[in-house]
This record gives sequence, structure tokens and C-alpha cells, in this order.
Amino acid sequence: MKLAPAMLGALVAAAWIAACRSPESQEGSAKAPSVLDYEKLIHLDSETLAEQGIGRAYAALETHMRSRGVAPEPIEEVVDHSAPAYKLRFRGSEYVVYSPAVAGSEGSNWGLATFAFFSIVNQQLPQTGPRFYAINGGNDLGGMFLTADEVARARATLKRREDWPYIPTQEAPWFGQEH
Repeated sequence: MKLAPAMLGALVAAAWIAACRSPESQEGSAKAPSVLDYEKLIHLDSETLAEQGIGRAYAALETHMRSRGVAPEPIEEVVDHSAPAYKLRFRGSEYVVYSPAVAGSEGSNWGLATFAFFSIVNQQLPQTGPRFYAINGGNDLGGMFLTADEVARARATLKRREDWPYIPTQEAPWFGQEH
């Protein structure tokens, strides 16, 4: 039986969330509860973001932002199929996901898309409140609004550094994810 890519992505995300909840994925005793509420994980998928999906993902995040008292500001997606190029404009800044001038691997495009998305969201959040953190990466990328205390507890509890919440950066190859 062949699964549609969206169904396969949902199954992979569900398996990853279940694994993160398991005691084996955490330091300490088997009784240690997860410090992150994976029910609040917003599945994003770096590949989808890089393939001109940032606008759709941003629109889907609107309810979450408004619940935090933030009215999402408009972003402009610029797609040039002849180049090919995909970039975003926000608050006078330009975020290039891919273009002939920015040659890179598929992974770099995914990382740049992830950086752009999280940067645009976090610029709009109050500096003193929760930030929007990336959880995992690649096709398993998710986002979660977390306080600094929640991030510190996650880093102290989660055994694998790759599972730690992070704020994406532009620096390849990890784009801010711990490793």
C-alpha cells in the first residue's frame, strides 16, 4: 500500500512524538514525565516550507499568534519560476530560501526556509514572553511556543541534544539545531 506524502509525514511525526514521550528518550528514571507538551507541537516540515510553503504555514499559525495577543503582520512571498527563486519580504528584510545567487544543497534550502519562518514569527512576539522554538528538523520539523524556563527544563531532561528546542539560525549545516 502506497501512502500519500502528507499521510506519511503525519505518521512519521506521530511516531516521533510518541518516541519523545517514551521514558527511554529522557534522562533519569523511567517515571520522569516529559517536560514538553508534544500535544502543542505544530508540525511544519522544512521541505514543505522550502517548496513555497511558508505563506501557507504562516497563515495556519495565525490563530496561535492571535491567542498570544499578536496580530500577524503581512509577509510577501516572491516566486520567480524562471530563475528559479523563492524569497520572502518582511519588515524591510529579504529572506532568500533559494535562488541562482544562493547555490546550496536541498538541506540548505530547507534550513534557510526554517530560519526565515521562525525569524519572522519571533520578531513579532514580545521579547519578554514565550518564543517560537523549533523542535527537530527536516521532514519532522515542528514548532512550539515555549518560555525560557520550559526550554531550560527540556535541555536538562532530554537526553539527546538533537531533541532540544532551538531557535533556527542561518548557519549551515545545522541551522541552530544542537547536535
